[in-house]
Formats: sequence, structure tokens, C-alpha cells
Amino acid sequence: MIFTPTDVAGAFVIELERHGDARGFFARTFCREEFNRQGLDPVVVQASLSFTPRSGTLRGLHYQRAPHEESKVVRCVRGRIHDVVLDLRATSPTYLHHVGLELDDRNRLAIYVPAGCAHGFQTLTDDVEIAYQMSAAYAPHAQAGVRWNDPAFGIDWPIAPVVMNERDRTFLDFVR
Repeated sequence: MIFTPTDVAGAFVIELERHGDARGFFARTFCREEFNRQGLDPVVVQASLSFTPRSGTLRGLHYQRAPHEESKVVRCVRGRIHDVVLDLRATSPTYLHHVGLELDDRNRLAIYVPAGCAHGFQTLTDDVEIAYQMSAAYAPHAQAGVRWNDPAFGIDWPIAPVVMNERDRTFLDFVR
């Protein structure tokens, strides 16, 4: 795997190292030792899959409050998304910075989201599937989020949202 740092401290784009021949290719998507060498949390406690049927759907920006923070690896395995990581760690040198990138089933990139960062995505095609690996189990009582269009963050989404749930649409303005 090739780990490329982003503009958010501790967030990395993860590119597959493909080993191919006439049959296709094989690539490792996770290796504890490689994550350790990058200084990343290699623990995987839970894995999930999300399916979104409609292009323009926006999910996020979500995170879990302390002490249930989680790091995660996010990969789009079907379709195409604009993925966003937002740094909410008050002690981070990139506090309130974000990074956005395209993940899809062709580039096969993944993003490592550090614990303490919010995450969200917007579907750019119909029938999108996202695979997640998380370092902590989901804790419903610790779920939190920030509004997708809060001016404090200046996130530039590719298209106007077509579908959002009420919770994501109505998160309050972020207060430092």
C-alpha cells in the first residue's frame, strides 16, 4: 500500500499496490504492520458497508464523541463519491481544516480518517457502496456531527445535495 499524507494531520490517502497478470490483479487492502509503520491506528474492531441508491445524496459530517472516538478506513467499492475529512481535534495543527477527494471503484483509493475527525461524503453516481473499517465499535449515545455547509469550514461540495436526512441537514453551527 502507498500512504500519501493529506492537508489534514494524520489523514492519509491509501493507494493499492497491484500485482497483476493476465488474470487481473491482487492487492492488499489492509496490513497491521504497514499501518504501524505510518504511525496509524491498526486496530479494526468493526467493519460496515453502506449503500446509497441516488446520486447527489449527502451523508455527514459524522463523528463519535470522547471517549468513543474512532479512526476509520473508507473505500468506495461501487460507484463514485466526493469524500470529506474534517479535523475537529482542538490540539491539531490542522484544526478545522478539511480535505476532500474522489473515491470510486476505478481508482480504488481509500482514506484513513483519524480519530477526532468528522467524516462525510456525497454520492456522484447512483448505487454507491462504501466499505468501512473502524477502530472502535459504534456507540449510539456518542454519535455527533457538524453541519455539511457550516461557513466555519468552507467545504466546497461538488453539487447541491439532492437527498439528506433531517439530522444531517439540521446540525447546529459549530462553536469553537
